[in-house]
Amino acid sequence: MPQTRYIRSVRELLRRNARFFFWTSLAALGLRLFFVFRFPAVVDDSRLYANIAKNWLHHGIYGVTDSSQVVPTLSRLPGYPAFLAAVFAIFGVDNFRAVLLIQVLFDIGTCFLVAHLARRLLSDRAAQAAFGLAALCPFLANYSAAALTETLEIFFTALALNLAVKGIQIWNLSADATAAQPNTLELKAGSVAGSATFVWLGCGLSIGAAILLRPDGGIVLAVVEGYLLLLLIRRAWVRLKTEVLSAWLPILRAGIIVAVGATALLVPWTLRNLHTLHRFEPLAPRYANDSDEPVMPGFNLWVKTWMADYVSVQEIYWSAPGEAIDVTKLPRRAFDSEKQREETAALFADYNQDHEMTPELDARFAALAAERIHASPLRYYVWLPAVRIADMWLRPRTELLPPDPRWWELNDDPLPVAVAIGFGMVNLLYVGMAVAGTWYARTVPGIGLLLLFLLVRSLFLGTLENPETRYTLECYPAVIWLASALFHRPA
Repeated sequence: MPQTRYIRSVRELLRRNARFFFWTSLAALGLRLFFVFRFPAVVDDSRLYANIAKNWLHHGIYGVTDSSQVVPTLSRLPGYPAFLAAVFAIFGVDNFRAVLLIQVLFDIGTCFLVAHLARRLLSDRAAQAAFGLAALCPFLANYSAAALTETLEIFFTALALNLAVKGIQIWNLSADATAAQPNTLELKAGSVAGSATFVWLGCGLSIGAAILLRPDGGIVLAVVEGYLLLLLIRRAWVRLKTEVLSAWLPILRAGIIVAVGATALLVPWTLRNLHTLHRFEPLAPRYANDSDEPVMPGFNLWVKTWMADYVSVQEIYWSAPGEAIDVTKLPRRAFDSEKQREETAALFADYNQDHEMTPELDARFAALAAERIHASPLRYYVWLPAVRIADMWLRPRTELLPPDPRWWELNDDPLPVAVAIGFGMVNLLYVGMAVAGTWYARTVPGIGLLLLFLLVRSLFLGTLENPETRYTLECYPAVIWLASALFHRPA
């Protein structure tokens, strides 16, 4: 059986390179423990997740504490609070150290998943390279030391992509065999049906787990289903004979199984929201807000008419509401004229009186945004999204570390500036290797799925008004796999 032979080959790879995998795993563990003990990140979002977890654990209510009362919430999906609740129940309430150490194990698991994907699609040599690149990736290691959803989200994304590729390979093996021996169609289909069903169900459940952590995990579902649709169209175009139905059925079955597996995990959450909060909400609100929290659609729309980089997210976007905003921090692209500059300054002066975004003030921001979009729709719909995507991909990933966000102004101490420059160079190295690896791996079956994932996720991120570099971390399993193609040597 092909699957049995593959498992044996993986075991042989580990046996032949035991020293490499042992020492690289040790280096991966050491790097992650360095971040855990030197730069642990327990931020405001971490405390909000923990508050939900503790209320769920102690009071049986999925909610937040408001004026000493536990109020049901739907502002955050239940995946990460459930993880925290489980860790707190075993290791003690607010034991974030245990949370981070368990995340380290998940992140090392991601390294093995990336290597497994490289072994499946490329070669043993590429698998070793992929494992090394993932194990020594400072960005993955850094976020394993942050009490946030990223590490688990990356793990389940990598797992889902692995299983999707495996399912496609199983289907391709069946299709190739039946094409060579048409009379064995029924026998072959029967021999792989159980294996394929299990793989595609695992893929769907992995996607569902990613969605329960972050709503944008649904991008993986869209990509997998979209790729299966492309395979279906291609197969229908190429094979217009009696075998068409037999070629379509495995793909249709795979798409249905993935969709069922992914959405099944969302059913309890959706029913809970209907029963408790009387709202049909299978994910979470767009701005992660509860019904009594302001959304500020006008302000958010105005922000998107000029936002291009992470620095402005920290200095402007995150400040409203609740904190004063310095209008001098706005970049020049936030104004189309001196009149507009004065109008914007007046808006911020009104806001800074009490640091609240009233509906009237929000409506004035919306009017200003509409004026700017009308004046330059190409800027709003094309150029700014493109710049935001580039910023998320290319900016040094030091937002959890000491370097100042404006590191290029050289106002910080030399060491943090050097760290920012170093991280930036490492990030460029990974991205550059992935771009070069794409050319080397362009004919590898399955690469289309990974490239489609990178494209769709990047385009989605361009629509956000807050370009945070962490949002591209979910792409790093695919990035590292593409980079490992540089080390592949075809037989």
